[in-house]
Amino acid sequence: MKIAIYDSGIGGLSVLYQAQKMLPDAEFLYYADEKHVPYGEKTREEIRGYVEEILNFLIDRGVDAVVIACNTATSVAKKEFRNTFPVPIVGMEPAVKKAVRMQKDENKRIFVTATPITIYGEKLDHLIAQVDAHHKVDKWPLPMLVRFAERCNFDSPEIDEYLRKELKDFDLTGYEYVVLGCTHFNYFKEHFKTVFGKDIHFADGNEGTIRQLMRVLPEEAYERKDRPGVTYYYSGRPVNEYEQNQIQRYLEQLDKMYKIN
Repeated sequence: MKIAIYDSGIGGLSVLYQAQKMLPDAEFLYYADEKHVPYGEKTREEIRGYVEEILNFLIDRGVDAVVIACNTATSVAKKEFRNTFPVPIVGMEPAVKKAVRMQKDENKRIFVTATPITIYGEKLDHLIAQVDAHHKVDKWPLPMLVRFAERCNFDSPEIDEYLRKELKDFDLTGYEYVVLGCTHFNYFKEHFKTVFGKDIHFADGNEGTIRQLMRVLPEEAYERKDRPGVTYYYSGRPVNEYEQNQIQRYLEQLDKMYKIN
């Protein structure tokens, strides 16, 4: 089977990381729209245009399904394109349901963070209203984390300073879970632990997204014997050797981060 995973940048590599574990025999195309990242600072109309163009590009390459591994793009465009294309289109949503389900301390709260478009969108408000019966969920955008990730900046003290400044009005000791509602944010678990405390837990939508992909894949996709591996594209062009090496750095960082609960 041939699966396309598409994100505004390199955040969706965390979805690819999960997909390769759950679908080890699949061939993957990974598309990072580096020309237009970050999506969280674009208009909804601009993002819809990017999504339509990229979906056409990926489907022209014979994929069996596309994962929009970007919460921002999903919140803007997935619904209107769901029945437009000849293959399943799977989107993402912040893992608020998962965090609520897994919460053990009834005195603690849940913190949801993502890009501004996701945080202030109706889709997230509706999701929280469905599952937050006891009004324990707070939310706040952290758009600069996308820029830190795209610069391969994982260890700078500037990251902790940014988080403390943005979250200064929250009692950070009062949270049990942080919901990482942007795939770029998975790179910064150590920094979240620094500011929220070492006992904080994380929830992201990656595993649930791949499970949904597996539910909607057509049977013939499983019958095809493609060559396992990944082909990478940056805004419609194959990556060069330098970019391939940089992608490896991101994957190594993710391997480290996914050992942190």
